[in-house]
Amino acid sequence: MPISDPRSAALPPIRESSALFLDFDGTLAELAPSPDAVRTAPGLVESLASLSASLGGALAIVSGRPVADLDRFLAPLRLALAAEHGAVLRWADGRMHCAAPPDLRDAVQAADKLSRAHPGVILEHKSMSVALHYRGAPQLEQTCIDALAATVERRPDLELLRGKCVVEVRRAGVDKGRAIAALMASEPFRGRLPIFAGDDVTDEAGFAVVQEAGGVAIKVGDGSTLARHACASPEALRDWLASAASGADSARSGAANRIPMKEGPTP
Repeated sequence: MPISDPRSAALPPIRESSALFLDFDGTLAELAPSPDAVRTAPGLVESLASLSASLGGALAIVSGRPVADLDRFLAPLRLALAAEHGAVLRWADGRMHCAAPPDLRDAVQAADKLSRAHPGVILEHKSMSVALHYRGAPQLEQTCIDALAATVERRPDLELLRGKCVVEVRRAGVDKGRAIAALMASEPFRGRLPIFAGDDVTDEAGFAVVQEAGGVAIKVGDGSTLARHACASPEALRDWLASAASGADSARSGAANRIPMKEGPTP
């Protein structure tokens, strides 16, 4: 049974034994009128770098964004990734795995026609999917949905995905839950307790997988969700991450400054 806005639940600590999975848009960064208008908040990259070090690299970004976008926003970091909702995986050691790209010609044609006719509608063509963003023209929501829905009819290899002011055509059978499960089966994530924060309906599959594994799911922002923890905004989530990173930095500094006691001669 979905839980609506479980605001009373405090965010848990990030421990050395945790595996941290984070969505990007609407979670680490505020949503913007267009994908290119998103900005990385000051201090975020430093917090993620510190946490990744304290977790032995068990920190991954799980996003609908392409790899190039995520690397650009988080430079100079090159974290483990589940990009394009998990169609593209980058393991912690840098190895890549990509699903076979689907035939998206019909979806591209329909999306291009609509975006050309309506300046508030933005076409985003990724390697594994096609998306229409209508935040600048919310009155065209159903028009965008209908245009792309028509391209997946009689196409069992494709599915329609709806998010916050975006509708997308992607390969069927790809989602953030499967992506997190795949990463959790690899080093350095294996055997750790997963924590996943996300803001959109596209993150619900990830919430389900994480909670079934005994981990923690955090819904950022408003809305009905399976997640048992919630955070009011991306800014509040970044504050939580910064606090955890500061604690991790202090622990590493303390460990580095401790001088081992030498054993004296036995009396």
